[in-house]
Amino acid sequence: MNLLCIALASTQLSSVSLSDLNLAPIHQGWGHAMKNRSVTDTVLSINGRKFDKGVGTHAISTFRIRLFGKATQFHALVGIDDNAKVNRASAYFHIIGDGKEIWKSPLMGWKRDAVEVNVSLKGIKTLNLTVDDAGDGIDYDHGDWADASIQFSGRAPETLVPPIEKEYILTPPPSPKPKINGPSRVGVRPGHPFLYTLPITGLRPMKLVVHGLPSGLNLNPSSGLITGRVSKAGTYPIVVTAKNQKGTIKRTIQIVCGDEIALTPQMGWNSWYIWLGQVNDSIMRQAADAMVRNGMIQHGWQYVNIDDCWARVPGSNDRQIGGPTRDAEGRIIPSSKFPNMKGLTDYIHSKGLKAGIYTSPGPTTCAGFEGALGHEAIDAKTFADWGYDLLKYDWCSYQATEKGDEGLKKPYRLMGSLLRQQNRDMVLNLCQYGMGQVWKWGKSVGGHSWRTAGDLGAGYTMYQDGFDLYGRSHLEKYAGVGAFNDPDYILVGNLAGPGGKPKKSPFTPNEQYSQMSFWCLVAAPLILGGDIATLDPFTLNLLTNDEVISVDQDSLVKAASRVAKVGESEVWARPLEDGSQAVGLFNMGEEEATVQVNWKDLGLKHSAMVRDLWRQRNLGKFHGSFSAKVPRHGVVMVKVIGGR
Repeated sequence: MNLLCIALASTQLSSVSLSDLNLAPIHQGWGHAMKNRSVTDTVLSINGRKFDKGVGTHAISTFRIRLFGKATQFHALVGIDDNAKVNRASAYFHIIGDGKEIWKSPLMGWKRDAVEVNVSLKGIKTLNLTVDDAGDGIDYDHGDWADASIQFSGRAPETLVPPIEKEYILTPPPSPKPKINGPSRVGVRPGHPFLYTLPITGLRPMKLVVHGLPSGLNLNPSSGLITGRVSKAGTYPIVVTAKNQKGTIKRTIQIVCGDEIALTPQMGWNSWYIWLGQVNDSIMRQAADAMVRNGMIQHGWQYVNIDDCWARVPGSNDRQIGGPTRDAEGRIIPSSKFPNMKGLTDYIHSKGLKAGIYTSPGPTTCAGFEGALGHEAIDAKTFADWGYDLLKYDWCSYQATEKGDEGLKKPYRLMGSLLRQQNRDMVLNLCQYGMGQVWKWGKSVGGHSWRTAGDLGAGYTMYQDGFDLYGRSHLEKYAGVGAFNDPDYILVGNLAGPGGKPKKSPFTPNEQYSQMSFWCLVAAPLILGGDIATLDPFTLNLLTNDEVISVDQDSLVKAASRVAKVGESEVWARPLEDGSQAVGLFNMGEEEATVQVNWKDLGLKHSAMVRDLWRQRNLGKFHGSFSAKVPRHGVVMVKVIGGR
């Protein structure tokens, strides 16, 4: 009898509420996951139905749980929390077991009834609960896992806490021999200022000679900076020769003078994720100095961009940021932190770099500073007069008066046309978080790049904002010359932390390699969000691998597509202008895994050479496929040569 009781007890089912697990590791696009409350700290409520228990999250969120193969059932009621209060709130709920989707909700919206979930978990070791946006951005997407519980027998479920990883450097230092980096084509419009620093690594001093420069352009042979104006449209091949005591190299680069600019994705640094509202003139100059001093300029990094908080705040009495926001002619007035905008851009340009600025089509910016609404024409002219080369145009307070896509397009179409009228080239970055599938129309309204989802810095959503979104929506179809999908900034190095103190990137070293690899594969702008003045050797090495960067800057501009997905392993590939293919083998799982790319998925029939791009070494010839062991959340990025 005692043995029977013991046997029965060993199979007895227990239950744990989802809200009783550790919620701290949940990553999401806004706010923090809440126990038995909505993400806005109100009573959990879905279309008027209130719940005492559950987890309130916000898209895009990821909640990973170890089940140890002991769980039997998951139950919940899911939906958009009533406190979202807008019809735009919409999301999908996904349940993923051991890398395979086992349940997906219908489209959930505000004031829609909760949907009941009953899913078998038999044999599953790792559970992933996600709330994903519905393609219109993440604003107001407050997703509730109400009355959520897991049945199990034996070991209780536990929140999966990521392991601590040590930083590791894969890329060897640049050779002392000259190497000419950067894209093979650089664009400018006729009669507009041209500024481009030839990115060349190698031991200094170095002698530079350029043959074939079109009339109107001049080379500074010591810095490699080419400036001037090209009056006549056309394609001008120039031959660049770089020589030092270790060797000589030549390379042909095309200067394309025509209608298109931003022939490859922009590369640079932005102030927001490290400086927030503390940004000032001195910080921007120091950033330009750092980009030259640490050598990033020699790897193709060009832009030094101010984000929010440079203007004045309407109605503020603060001496630093208050006062009239515009002068008698309507020109916007910078705050006292930026006493001389033209002087600032002149300084950045003198370093061989380009300057970017920020505003909103609404009355105010995200942080409440003066916006462009009603002053678009004079602001575009002012930015051009100041000498800026890029504008980030952030939706924020803008309220569309037209319905549907036309309401989303209108402010960007207006600013795009105004920038085209200026006497200088200005790249336009549409920052509106993926609303209305912006990738389908961003270029048609004058954009050169467009954010495809929410702020990456608000939570760890790289896999949902990037891999899942780009894969299922086939965003590679909408990328090309002068048209780049932008999944947000490169979040490596030191970022703004609590109390104004810097904090390390939220990504592990493996994840940082994955981010840089994925951004390059999908032809995304490479904009560093960390503190450029305090880059450690690991982070600087991560940002200056020329073979990886060359994939992003490949002038064919054919963004990668997802060619294979098996469980939590994915393979992404893009064709390159030299006929080879760049391939990323990614592991989204929690353990090391072997990831394989099959030649048939790349359209190859014969043996092909494989080169490891991060380690910059040849791996040999492979027939039919190539596989590699990939660490947790990591990547192996290779170049596949031949095989056709």
